[in-house]
Amino acid sequence: MQFNRGPARPKVVLSSWVHPEVVSLLERHCSVVANETREALAREEVMRRCRDAHGLMAFMTDHVDDAFLAQCPELRVIACALKGYDNFDLVACSRRKVWLTIVPDLLTAPTAELTIGLMIGLGRNIMAGDRLVRTGGFRGWRPVLYGQGIDGSTVGLFGAGAVGKAVARRLAGFRATLLYSDSAPLSPDQEDALRLQRVARDELLARSDFVVLCLPLAPQTRHLVDRNFLARMKPGALLVNTARGSLVDEAAVADALERGALGGYAADTFAMEDWALADRPLDIDGRLRSAAEKTLFTPHLGSAVDRVRREIALQAATSLLEALCGETPSGAVNALPEPRSALLS
Repeated sequence: MQFNRGPARPKVVLSSWVHPEVVSLLERHCSVVANETREALAREEVMRRCRDAHGLMAFMTDHVDDAFLAQCPELRVIACALKGYDNFDLVACSRRKVWLTIVPDLLTAPTAELTIGLMIGLGRNIMAGDRLVRTGGFRGWRPVLYGQGIDGSTVGLFGAGAVGKAVARRLAGFRATLLYSDSAPLSPDQEDALRLQRVARDELLARSDFVVLCLPLAPQTRHLVDRNFLARMKPGALLVNTARGSLVDEAAVADALERGALGGYAADTFAMEDWALADRPLDIDGRLRSAAEKTLFTPHLGSAVDRVRREIALQAATSLLEALCGETPSGAVNALPEPRSALLS
């Protein structure tokens, strides 16, 4: 892709660290303000850097609303290096003629892969076994740490979108019964190809040894997993969440673990990360962190594959440059009837 600069170099801000190749691509055409640390910038600092910026490459740690945009009047595009964009005010972006773009496809495969890893890790007590060995408690085989394998189990998927289907494909090598619940059913051909059976929510919960969340966060899915949901789960079943933290009422999950009603909880995402929710918790429920024998947590590693993260940022950078050229950028999730003039040509 070739771009010709106008008389002034447009300014772009990168709120999180990206691979050097991404910075080099942008620096050929723009004045780049990069984050060279591995720490997330505070919202106020991102806003400060963007006051005269024309583009922002944003990440999961960012929250852009109308108040943010009001302080950054020159912004033309926010290129999100992510798939879910509920932390970004789409209506405000459109009203202020700011493109909002996402990377829709590259996160699916690594997230599905991690989901299988968490299912196996939680079900087979891998962390507990690791602790037993490291603390010197292992003296040879003993009849301990018996767990739940995927082979021969029933797995219930909440959501059969891109990630749900990718998880189902990766479960094909296991002799598991695959159920799913989704408001938009798959076609019979898709169900047959994935060996998926659509059932009502309560039947899925009653039958499943593993319940896996593969849904986006929306008002109707927030706290989908509440006390009522957990009460309908098969006793001792395992819950896995690599979607969004606020799908789950974390206090209700902690209660269910303490009572022994829920067999275990694995998560890669947490409610404290959902910045756009004014009443989000500021930390993970301490009871979840202390329930080491019944939980398995990873720090939002869903797409944390080096090659994939490089490609995600490169795709976001391309969208950013396309917008600065006055084009409709790849991955745009809004439409601008009258885009601003091009800063690159």
